[in-house]
Amino acid sequence: MAEAERIIGTPDTPDAAGNGRERPDGAAAAAASGADEPAAAGRPRGKRRIAVLFAVATFAYALDLISKMIVVAKLEHHPPIEIIGDWLKFEAIRNAGAAFGFGEAFTVIFTMIAAAVIVVIARLARKLYSLPWAIALGLLLGGALGNLTDRIFRAPGVFEGAVVDFIAPKHFAVFNLADSAIVCGGILIVLLSFKGLDPDGTVHKD
Repeated sequence: MAEAERIIGTPDTPDAAGNGRERPDGAAAAAASGADEPAAAGRPRGKRRIAVLFAVATFAYALDLISKMIVVAKLEHHPPIEIIGDWLKFEAIRNAGAAFGFGEAFTVIFTMIAAAVIVVIARLARKLYSLPWAIALGLLLGGALGNLTDRIFRAPGVFEGAVVDFIAPKHFAVFNLADSAIVCGGILIVLLSFKGLDPDGTVHKD
């Protein structure tokens, strides 16, 4: 987990700078980190970013959980429902693998990875000063929690449970809302990294 924090590049304190990075001030900070207050209000702003992270995670998790409950109750063991002809259907399946059905022989390993991701995000939260990063990490956290809940509580057993998938596009793997949240969070993190914005709000110089 410490290695993951090192790779992401989060410094120990929100004011740390160096190695070609600078902490933006005033309006620059607001534009870079999505803040609408000066950088001097670091601690309150950090707490608000943490609140955003967990609010996004809670929303993503709840949406995924509710959708799976409906799918299990109304769609499982029933014919698929066509949403856009053959191009998009709702079809309930149980997936013992990773996202989009890959690696069904490594269910326990994927469970451990999801748990590790949750722990790393929770540790990074205390150093979070960027609104876009809060949203991205919230999506990752909510998605990871959604699928981890299936791994723990669904058949065939604890840490080996099959994830409920139901979104079935034509010529593509079946997935769920937790997978979508993870992918969207990952894409946002890549974009933020290209822009040079770190979770603590510092910006890399060109």
